[in-house]
Parts: sequence; structure tokens; C-alpha cells
Amino acid sequence: MSTPERIESKACFGGRQEVWAHRSEALGCDMRVAVFLPSRTQSEPCPVLYWLSGLTCTDQNFTTKAGAQRYAEEHGLILVAPDTSPRGDDVADDAAYDLGKGAGFYVNATQEPWASHYRMYDYVVDELPALVEAQFPATDARSIFGHSMGGHGALVVALRNPGRYRSVSAFAPIVAPSRVPWGEKALGAYLGDDASAWAEWDTCLLIPGATERLHLLIDQGDADGFLADQLAPELLTEVCAAHGHPITLRMQPGYDHSYYFIATFVGEHIAHHAEALRG
Repeated sequence: MSTPERIESKACFGGRQEVWAHRSEALGCDMRVAVFLPSRTQSEPCPVLYWLSGLTCTDQNFTTKAGAQRYAEEHGLILVAPDTSPRGDDVADDAAYDLGKGAGFYVNATQEPWASHYRMYDYVVDELPALVEAQFPATDARSIFGHSMGGHGALVVALRNPGRYRSVSAFAPIVAPSRVPWGEKALGAYLGDDASAWAEWDTCLLIPGATERLHLLIDQGDADGFLADQLAPELLTEVCAAHGHPITLRMQPGYDHSYYFIATFVGEHIAHHAEALRG
């Protein structure tokens, strides 16, 4: 593992909001990751809560818009927010916002030109936690949450790795990428046209075989412009009901897909994760 470099550190709610750069072997490029260190890390190791962002985002959207640091400080949690895709001049891209850079979909691509760098699943599940737990005063207690494409990523990562995460939650996640335009486009490009290869990256298709009944906490705004065509949370509630998988879906009146929505409820999500991480 290459030695990470701290490129930014700011006082924030009693802790430190930092940005680190490092070479990723999984992605074959240089990456940046935002890390909030609560003041409690000065005296003891702390659990880690991972955040996965949505389409077009970088490591900075969540850290500058969600206001999550105050809650992480209160509960003594390290917050880790990676970028949403590999970056660099030699990394494949697409002119559209929903494919390529900023749109890694947290999968391991098998199709060129994407397979050379787009292995965000391996990065999030293996490489990033190894770096965090080696570099910072972190315990091996982990939880994960995310928004939209990142909500899809958080749910898939948790379901595919029983025992690795204490809790999982999501804001407006893409729960059935095999059946919505965003997912069909991305999975088709990254994984090929054979839809059977998409199943292990689709939350609704993973639920029937889940060996761990990790409770799913999901917030969804009912004024979200993507709700009907891209998100379809009712598909997830139906499959969870059919297979006895615990889920709480909270439809929030008047809220859209923006960070105003996330900032409103992020404190409740962090409290949910803190209970699991420190319980």
C-alpha cells in the first residue's frame, strides 16, 4: 500500500475535516478521500462510518453540504467519504453524466474500456478500509450509507458482505438497477449485455439470497423527480416483505433528491449507525 498524503485539514465541530490523496491499486489511479476525525480519536480508536455519494459527485459534496460532522463528533464516529469513480487522464470516460467519471456505480467492471480502472467495489470493500484502519485511530467496526447511486452501492456492499458492516442505510437509493434507465445503461456498459451478470449488483435481486438480515433504513422524498422512473423503492419493500427482510422506508413529504433532503435527516441516520457501532 502506498503512503497516503494529507492535502487538507480544517477544524470542524471540535474535530478535523481532512482530505487525503493516495495511489489506488484497485483502480490503477490516484484517488482522494475525505475523512472526518472526531475529537475522541485523540484519546481512543473510533468506529468508522462510510458514505458513498451519487452521480456527478466527488469526495467533497457530502462533506461540504450534508452538515454531518456535528453528528459524527457527537457520537465519536470517523466519517469516510471516497470519490465516486476512478480519476485521471488515462481513465475512460463518457460525455454523459451517468456513465464514466463520477458514475462508477460501485461495481467491478468486466468490459473494456472500463475494466482497466472501474473497480469501485473492490476499492470500497477492501482497499479503502485497509487504508483507513492502518492510517487512522480506527476500530474494525464499520457501517455504511449513501445517496442515490451511492445508496445502491451501500446496500449492495452490505448485502454481499455479511458480518462486515454493523448497519446500513440509504437516501433515495437506486434499488433495482436492472430495471431502471440509469442502471440498465451503467450495468450494460460496465458488465456487458448479459443481464444475468447484473444480478449481484442489484439490491432487489440480492435480498432473496441474503444470509444476514441487516435492517435497511431508507429515506425517500416524495417530491423527488427521479422517484418513479429511476428509484422505485416499492420494488424493494415488496421483495423484503416476501422474504422477511427487515426494512424501514420513510417517505418524506415535500423533499426532493438534493442535499437539503440529506442534511435534514442525516443526523437521524448517523444516530442509527452509532447505536449499531457502539452498541
